[in-house]
Amino acid sequence: MGTILIGIAGGTGSGKTTLTRHLKEHFGDSVTVIGHDSYYKRQEGKTYEERAKVNYDHPNAFDTELLIHHLQELKEGRSIQCPVYSYSDHNRTDETMTVWPNKVIIVEGILIFQNPTLRDMFDIKIFVETDADVRILRRALRDVEERGRTLQSVVTQYLTTVKPMHEQYVEPSRKYADIVVLEGGHNLVALEMIMQRIQNHIDLD
Repeated sequence: MGTILIGIAGGTGSGKTTLTRHLKEHFGDSVTVIGHDSYYKRQEGKTYEERAKVNYDHPNAFDTELLIHHLQELKEGRSIQCPVYSYSDHNRTDETMTVWPNKVIIVEGILIFQNPTLRDMFDIKIFVETDADVRILRRALRDVEERGRTLQSVVTQYLTTVKPMHEQYVEPSRKYADIVVLEGGHNLVALEMIMQRIQNHIDLD
């Protein structure tokens, strides 16, 4: 079984998750989704307050080497134990989730095109681009409603780490994309094209 790796990158709140969800809902068990966020490093010996101040938008916050190893294992036909991350605790949990090899594996994350080794593993690189004002509003709503954050903490985090890291690392990685999708999962024309490409691979057998 030939595995195709698809990377979906873009800034926070750009619509990566919506695009990924549409693909997962359409193809079901034929597609496996892995989030780079699952590979945040464990914050050993830090209080909640200290963990909350970590720059989670910097490449060093991720155990990208483990993700690379896991993708290599999946391409070789072996299952992996994917880490499970808790946004409410700002830490990786002790749990893992078994991920089995599949014909199509989608990796989603803000910085997946920043690391050259990881970037070169993707057969298709998609960058989701959305206006910065829209992205911050989406992030604020998500973090307050789904992750138990205060609006003040979201704004502080955005101004101190999210925005500068986007400008330093995320936006420059756009140039490596094969496809730039405006408005993420709401761009139905781009979504249809990507679905057709995935379907072609699934039909190869």
